[in-house]
Amino acid sequence: MNDAVAIVLAAGKGTRMKSNLPKVLHEVCGRSMVEHVFDAVRGAGVTRIICVIGHEADLMRERLGGHTDVEFALQVEQNGTGHAVQMTTHILRDYQGPVLILAGDTPLLRAESLKGLLDELTENSAVSVVGSAVTENNVGLGRIVRDASGEFTHIVEEKDADDEQRQIKEINTGCYAFDAQSLFEALSEVKPLNTQGEYYLTDCPAILRKQGKKVLAAAKLDIDEAMGVNTKDQLAAVAEVITRRAATSSDKPT
Repeated sequence: MNDAVAIVLAAGKGTRMKSNLPKVLHEVCGRSMVEHVFDAVRGAGVTRIICVIGHEADLMRERLGGHTDVEFALQVEQNGTGHAVQMTTHILRDYQGPVLILAGDTPLLRAESLKGLLDELTENSAVSVVGSAVTENNVGLGRIVRDASGEFTHIVEEKDADDEQRQIKEINTGCYAFDAQSLFEALSEVKPLNTQGEYYLTDCPAILRKQGKKVLAAAKLDIDEAMGVNTKDQLAAVAEVITRRAATSSDKPT
């Protein structure tokens, strides 16, 4: 999958970390969170990474500038995940191929899971694959809604879910594979019709499906991989998982 590109979203402040350091630069097991994400991306065979930065952008460039396969896109105002991805349009305007979209605060991602998303995209001639996980611990997470035939229809956030949807155990991990040009077409239709007034990337798969294009949700990840870090307690929990992986399998931290 050498022609794939990864977009890593890393523009946020991370105020709950109670630190002036950008959240994704906090270290876990000797490497910053975002560098763990870079490692997983490279392990999936991706050779071009675009990191969307915003808060303390100069510091981000300084700390990550040694990664020769990483380019930077600047999100001056944080207006949602969809807006963040739009900041890469000028870089990828002419790019034809698959793109992974990942959060920079998810250091437990595995290379094989990301490769699985890319494989699902290409092997099924899809334009979008939502990375999902099946878990009993679904509280607070977006649910994957499917129709009677089992086909993906949309993602519903917990605050918008009805009682039946809240029982769904398949959750959105925040990891996606898209056909790049289809992605940017969908982003142009995203509207900030939510209480935060933000542009949500999660709207794109449903937009593409309504256009008659093939959109899938694939449970290629486990719930640990979906674990985003917002607090120092969560950072410690991630470190425990990495240590456990190293002790119980050949999935050694790098």
